[in-house]
Amino acid sequence: MSAVQADILRLQEVTRAPQASPDWLTHADAERRLDQRSDLFGDVSGLMRGHRAQFCAAMRGTLTDHDGQSWPSEHGSAVWLRRDLAIVAQIQGFAHGSFRADGRGDPPASRAIQALRIIDPATGGAAVVCHLHGVRAPAGKGDNPERAAQALAMVAAVAAVRQDGDGVILAGDPNLQPDSDTFGVLAGIGLTDLVTTRGHSDTRTSLYAKPARHGDYLLVSAGVQVRRFDVPTLPEMSDHRPLVLDLDL
Repeated sequence: MSAVQADILRLQEVTRAPQASPDWLTHADAERRLDQRSDLFGDVSGLMRGHRAQFCAAMRGTLTDHDGQSWPSEHGSAVWLRRDLAIVAQIQGFAHGSFRADGRGDPPASRAIQALRIIDPATGGAAVVCHLHGVRAPAGKGDNPERAAQALAMVAAVAAVRQDGDGVILAGDPNLQPDSDTFGVLAGIGLTDLVTTRGHSDTRTSLYAKPARHGDYLLVSAGVQVRRFDVPTLPEMSDHRPLVLDLDL
């Protein structure tokens, strides 16, 4: 991350430590047990020195250390922006649920969404950048009422900050199949997915064992001048590949 120094970095499933904690903690529920960094937000912020960081909490609960002691932990999404980019409008809220202050609770867990309108003072160009981690359902990634509502939440988040002529970049893991009705809803505001339309059939790494290989999407409006878009296989940092967009603003 520090070597690439992207102008804008967006991550989902980010942990933030409200207080000093051990470096590694464990999340455990009925489905799985996961070791994770206690403060991924702080870790990445330390690497992205020339950027400003914003964290959007979806929930707060506790994680445990190797001795079984509990530590407070927030879970949500975050964005890092090159420091000279101007944020002129922003909204953060929920694609599903609301903030949970006492843990994840019963599934499906709350899901945060962030949208920012940014201007590059060097060029005067403006764009809306929006991202989310979508609602998860034990039955899979098929369409359901929660995902239909999530699609409307995405449209509303973009509309809240978008001005006439703005390009829009919307990305993340919405927990959807490529044939989801959501993409028709997003096409209604002029967005096209670059993953599926540019022949990328896999956004997962070797760490993901399930057969469905589409996990992440990046949609842009016609006003976005795309230089290059890639879904690199390396480095493997999680079970998701990064989505890398190079554009003119």
